[in-house]
Amino acid sequence: MSITPSAQYRLTIRVKIDEEQGMLGHVTDMIGEQGGMVIAVDLVEVGAGYSVRDIVVDASNREHWNRILSAIGALAGAEVIDTTDRTFLLHVGGKIEQRNKHPLKTRDDLSMAYTPGVARVCAAIKDDPDKAFQYTIKRNTVAIVSDGTAVLGLGDIGPAAAMPVMEGKACLFKEFAGVDAFPICLDTKDADEIVRTVKLIAPAFGGINLEDISAPRCFEIEERLKRDLDIPVFHDDQHGTAVVVTAALLNAVKLTGRSLSGLKVLVIGLGAAGVAVTKILLAAGVRDIIGCDSKGALSTQREDYLNGTMNSVKRWYAESTNLEGRTGTPADVIEGADLLVGLSGARALPVEALAKMNDDAMVFAMANPNPEVIPEEAAPYVRIMATGRSDYPNQINNVLCFPGIFRGALDVRAKAITEEMKMAAAKAIAAIVDDQELRDDYIIPSVFNRDVAPAVAAAVAEQARASGNALAGQEVGFAQGDSLTGMGEQRIHTNN
Repeated sequence: MSITPSAQYRLTIRVKIDEEQGMLGHVTDMIGEQGGMVIAVDLVEVGAGYSVRDIVVDASNREHWNRILSAIGALAGAEVIDTTDRTFLLHVGGKIEQRNKHPLKTRDDLSMAYTPGVARVCAAIKDDPDKAFQYTIKRNTVAIVSDGTAVLGLGDIGPAAAMPVMEGKACLFKEFAGVDAFPICLDTKDADEIVRTVKLIAPAFGGINLEDISAPRCFEIEERLKRDLDIPVFHDDQHGTAVVVTAALLNAVKLTGRSLSGLKVLVIGLGAAGVAVTKILLAAGVRDIIGCDSKGALSTQREDYLNGTMNSVKRWYAESTNLEGRTGTPADVIEGADLLVGLSGARALPVEALAKMNDDAMVFAMANPNPEVIPEEAAPYVRIMATGRSDYPNQINNVLCFPGIFRGALDVRAKAITEEMKMAAAKAIAAIVDDQELRDDYIIPSVFNRDVAPAVAAAVAEQARASGNALAGQEVGFAQGDSLTGMGEQRIHTNN
């Protein structure tokens, strides 16, 4: 079965075309016959009887590229001159840069931004360290910290190879919530070193976003940092995923006439995201969950639980789920499930196994870049299909959560991001899709819906204030960015 073309495999094909034979139409028709999607055609050069054109094409993978290029090359009167991978082109030189907020054009500008005037601001912060939130980037800046051990669907690729993902994360923070974020990829896998390093750099940041750190170390690292720092620490692979899954599920059960308490859920993949999703679903009222790792269904009857070799996180999981003690592979235990949550890898179970699920089955297959089951293949078996990909409906993507959740936390100077704040975020995301809009292929708002981040920020900030987790009088405001408006009484402290 053919896979839907995607912008991640967008190729610019430079083709020399014999104009006398009217070859342009033949070339584009051939691309379509090969399953490619023509996005644009641009004229580059015109000569005697020929033209050179850039044809932008979406394909499904590299092999698909090769088939398209071979087909064009086989046409008499068409010659492929060059190709450009648009995704790699977008990353040339990195995707983010630093910029100055104020011009430095005169000696006066320099004397205020740097020496000697900066010394007055430094002294004010020395006397009152809390003023760092007013007079430095700290109040609106998040560190994206990774060791590159659990990147996307790529696994342990190391800190250098992880940088493009962390840069992308910084782009999303800025684009959707006005939060400045900086990627920090650490060349160590040692939990102690990671914790120590983050604590050492924390004075410069208003929050810490942990990213793509493998389990079970990620649990320990987050817990220790949450305990030791007075700024929010949020492992997005865990909690961002959990929040958005919950948001999608709140709408899916409404659409299918189910209740959370009556659901039977199968979770495939028990890394950071799988464990966090399970925890938030249990907190939301789901009672019947089975989790599967690479060895099959977890239970207190499994050999590694009984012989004491199962790690502490999975021991908790075994004790808190699968109350019937079912055993076997995901395909063995999927029978009677209402919801499948996939957080593992490509083709984690045979698609035919979905037939064992209950009617109106819900499948959230979120492995990236290739989901646990291909939506086109799953279609006969499920009612609601969601993935982590942008080229399918119902994209369950963390960008719906983390920009707004940090925006809200920073705006009220929350000391931590609590379970109640996460649930508030999930409900805010779900509420963006109203009852009139709700349908099988629209249970979660688009990642480009500009209402999402402000709604999440407002819900998170309100919950932080209600719980006493916010420092009063520090609100910056979602749309106020870098202005001093909204900083209340802090404005009087400018005469130090």
